[in-house]
Amino acid sequence: MKTRIITLITLVTVLSITSLTYAAAKTNDDQITVVATENNINKIEASGNVEVYITNGDKDQVKVCGDYYAQNALVQDKDGVLRISSYNADKLVVLVTVADLRSITATDNASIKSYVTFSAIELDVKLDKNSSAQLKLDVFAVNITVTEGAKADLSGSVNDYDLNYSRSAKINSTELVAVNSTKNNMTKKAANPTEDEDGIDLDKMASL
Repeated sequence: MKTRIITLITLVTVLSITSLTYAAAKTNDDQITVVATENNINKIEASGNVEVYITNGDKDQVKVCGDYYAQNALVQDKDGVLRISSYNADKLVVLVTVADLRSITATDNASIKSYVTFSAIELDVKLDKNSSAQLKLDVFAVNITVTEGAKADLSGSVNDYDLNYSRSAKINSTELVAVNSTKNNMTKKAANPTEDEDGIDLDKMASL
């Protein structure tokens, strides 16, 4: 845990003193790789053994702890979507600064965290397959979907809070203040997967 905190401090320090170009900087024996972006990131897709920290800024910027180019990992910004993926034994830690992030998806044990309070007008978050999110929010409207053993730990304040979840999901929102909130248990709707949208029992039909 102490090493992780030092790593984050290093990332933020380098974030404030380097420009947005392809570069690799070594600070306090921790190598930080700066990955160039198109400066229009509006969606983050994270998968695998990755830990992604998000923070607000005037310009988009992506920093990877360690020598990213020597790792078997993907950090790619294309058409507004930042894809972060790694299935190495060592966790890939990434700090992402964004000016207009609107959507986050995490899967396959990926972790998303806000470094400080994250602000946005609208934010859509989808978590599945044992992924997790720890987000302190200052958002007008947030839509959270948590399924397949995923976890969401939410705090801060929002105006509109829309939560969709399955039975296996774990959500902690005791520290989240919402003016309007809607919660939808998706498991109830999928209770009988053999029925079609008109309520017809397909298994029964097949046996006739």
